[in-house]
Amino acid sequence: MLEMVCTFRLPKCVLLFCQTHLGLLFKSQGYKAEVTRASGDFGADLILQKNGTKTVIQAKRYSKNVGIEAIQQVVGAMKHYGSSGSLVVTNRDFTDAAYKLAASNGVKLINREALIEMIIQMNPSAKPDPKKVITQFPTEKRLCEKCGSQMVLRKGTKGEFYGCISYPKCRNTKAV
Repeated sequence: MLEMVCTFRLPKCVLLFCQTHLGLLFKSQGYKAEVTRASGDFGADLILQKNGTKTVIQAKRYSKNVGIEAIQQVVGAMKHYGSSGSLVVTNRDFTDAAYKLAASNGVKLINREALIEMIIQMNPSAKPDPKKVITQFPTEKRLCEKCGSQMVLRKGTKGEFYGCISYPKCRNTKAV
């Protein structure tokens, strides 16, 4: 069986996957999985079938959270492929707008955490020991240049950034 690659890094986690790996992951759950062609796939990277039900999957490997475009693509793919269900799978998370659009269209979203859980269920020995991960990938403490307090990773409307823990007293920020 092809082994899925999962690298845990703190604070950023990179989860490498491709349509073939996702196909194997869903096959382990009893689905028949068909990988669509690389371009011109009409919004579906995988087509799953189980118990007479067809589901289309849009897979996104991004460095930022996935937006509404992926939801729009998979909704279009549902009609094109005649499926009754749809999933969008990513190595990151989804924007708030993507969560809202998915909810109103019945699209199931699988983010990084859910994908890791699926991989661990498929291969329980892949679950890392948290103490070893922390030791192997120690987090570096970032200090505020203005007040000396710790800088923490925050999410804003323009994406992630480091902000001073003393906010609002200190408003220092730094790009990720």
